[in-house]
Amino acid sequence: MYCVCKQHVELALDKFVDEYEDAPDMVNLKDTEFSDWDPPRKCDLCEAPAEFLVV
Repeated sequence: MYCVCKQHVELALDKFVDEYEDAPDMVNLKDTEFSDWDPPRKCDLCEAPAEFLVV
């Protein structure tokens, strides 16, 4: 699972496929609320705000 900014979506997709050998789902964090989990505020790969969840 990766929480990333728009700039790093493609890299996160590539990493997910390399690791799990399956196509991930992508969730826009601005449009989705989670009842039991608060997504990180920053991208996993830089300091920009996280915008997408790749799972």
